[in-house]
Amino acid sequence: MGKKTQHCLLLLLCLSGLAHYSAALVFWTAMVEISYTNSNNMTVDKYCDCGVYGRNALLEKASGIVTLPKGDPKGCGSDPVYNRNSSSVPWIALVKRGNCTFSEKINAAKRQGAAAVVVYNMDGSGNSTTHMAHSEATGIVAIMIGNSQGMEIVRLVSNGTDVHMLIDLGSPHGPWMDTYWLYFLSIAFFIVTAASIAYFVFISANRLYSLNAHRRTQRKLMSEAKKAIGRLQVRKLKTGDEETASDSYMCAVCIESYKAGEVVTVLTCDHIFHKACIEPWLLQRRTCPMCKCDILKALGVEEETKESLSAESPPDVTVITVAGGQPMYEVPLTDPARPDPERLQHHYDNGAFEVDSLAGSR
Repeated sequence: MGKKTQHCLLLLLCLSGLAHYSAALVFWTAMVEISYTNSNNMTVDKYCDCGVYGRNALLEKASGIVTLPKGDPKGCGSDPVYNRNSSSVPWIALVKRGNCTFSEKINAAKRQGAAAVVVYNMDGSGNSTTHMAHSEATGIVAIMIGNSQGMEIVRLVSNGTDVHMLIDLGSPHGPWMDTYWLYFLSIAFFIVTAASIAYFVFISANRLYSLNAHRRTQRKLMSEAKKAIGRLQVRKLKTGDEETASDSYMCAVCIESYKAGEVVTVLTCDHIFHKACIEPWLLQRRTCPMCKCDILKALGVEEETKESLSAESPPDVTVITVAGGQPMYEVPLTDPARPDPERLQHHYDNGAFEVDSLAGSR
């Protein structure tokens, strides 16, 4: 089994466990309606949303005549505790909380054919209820009501009044449905939203600052490059100059031979190029197209953006290698011993290149 499959299974287990836990926290209210005839021969109907379905109860509607247990109002015991059975008209058992488990009370009434079981709370609890658990008693409608409502019905039934009860499903309730939870979730949502917006603004501002800093640096370097270009030697080629006499001399930018009357720029490394070709190149790259010599450093123009570099860093050099993998020559871009470097010298390992270099510089 791959790791991806294991992660999926683990996620499903976590989700199923979360769903089960959430379902256990949900409870349903019960709508309770009672109807009876009073001493004046008038029908009295009372209705309230005052019950709570048990965790293991059937979430269904139920109705019948309210019946009290014989003797003990708590309805505990394995013997028949009611004067009714399954052949009687539909009836609902009304028992008091305490003395035994909810499952025992519900099963005692269920064995004798009760349509539903209503458990009223203990004395002194007022109209409070609880979400009762009865895992051993399922398959029947079971609700809890408050002590005050339960005692009122008990008095009516004890006086010989037939009380008809209707139990109906109310509405679901859970932690996320509670008002406080709604407040909490709303506040959490706004906090997360505000944090996300703040993070987005911070990232955007940081990127804008970086872009602006980069643009300022580029403008500064371009300004420095213009100053350096203004200090470079400019020549106008004449008939008979070595550059115009041979096709071996050509501008490395436009790859065209030099002609008499053309204006060329001589870089600090003695390489020459058409003035119209090399100036746009130097504004963007500030290095010789052939040997990568940095004209800003060679002319002693300080770069503000590079002042923070360590003084111990080695001087920049350009190393050109031949097929054999050995250095052909090295061109130092700075001379740390002199603030105003003189013309940089080329150092060759091969004498043939030395001759070519001398010929090209004349």
